[in-house]
Amino acid sequence: MDRPQSDREPWQWPEEHWRQLVGRVRAGRPLRPRKWPEGARCAVALSFDSDHETNELRDGGKSLGRLAWGQYGARVGVPRILKLLERYGVKATFYVPAVTALIHPDEQRRIVAEGHEIGIHGWIHELNSVLEYQDERDLMLRSADTLAKISGMRPVGLRTPSWDFSWNTLSICAEMGLLYDSSLMSDEDCYELLLDGEPCGVVELPVEWVRDDAVYFMMSRFAALRPYTPPEGVFDVFRREFEAAYDEGGLFQLTMHPHVIGYRSRIWIIEELIRLARSRPGVWFGTHADVARWAKEHAG
Repeated sequence: MDRPQSDREPWQWPEEHWRQLVGRVRAGRPLRPRKWPEGARCAVALSFDSDHETNELRDGGKSLGRLAWGQYGARVGVPRILKLLERYGVKATFYVPAVTALIHPDEQRRIVAEGHEIGIHGWIHELNSVLEYQDERDLMLRSADTLAKISGMRPVGLRTPSWDFSWNTLSICAEMGLLYDSSLMSDEDCYELLLDGEPCGVVELPVEWVRDDAVYFMMSRFAALRPYTPPEGVFDVFRREFEAAYDEGGLFQLTMHPHVIGYRSRIWIIEELIRLARSRPGVWFGTHADVARWAKEHAG
């Protein structure tokens, strides 16, 4: 189905036009289970977007400095994160562009060998919304095949690069038989996704910028963008998100980046969140696939 086009201004659109736009991808039935595995009242799903060098490559950039920053994510960030997760016995999800996997294949094998999940994150961290249908479909299929071949794990979930969701993304997800997506923001707990008003079989495990490390810590040396929140402030935001999810009996989902959170002065945020969650009775840690599967099968 093609995206509807109009040469009119938005305030001139006929109702049929804007309803078709709004209705393409919608949140359907909520999927918060009454209880999480082992009778837990709250689920924690940690995720890491292993963008590495693709942040620079996807824009056609050739900055050796930014490529080095991407390499830091693989060289220091991921090993530091994996060591921390192992210390506390926590399983997480890593979303990996196919080009990242081709540059760092041993990293992906280690992630899977240590019990974590690998998810689709584009080919070269491209923006889905600028792609034609056939190009987006080809890149998603090739990305899934590449991750499966390198890591030995067939991905069951997608996180679009930069959470950039096109008119065709969900239909491609459904065609591929993916269990879930984690790119949209219609709720804080899992929900079924509707495609043109009908359930398509894909679960949404929602994200939000407030639960993303990059918005607090990223900078551009050639622009006015500078980090504005100290690590203590970021931890406070994440802590409050967790505590509210715990009180409601829902899901606490977090998106992080190895080249952002992996520094000595920031990695403690993850450790303190894990320790906080471990101090509460009835908290279950799962990969995004674990969470989506349980929510789909046990929704109240």
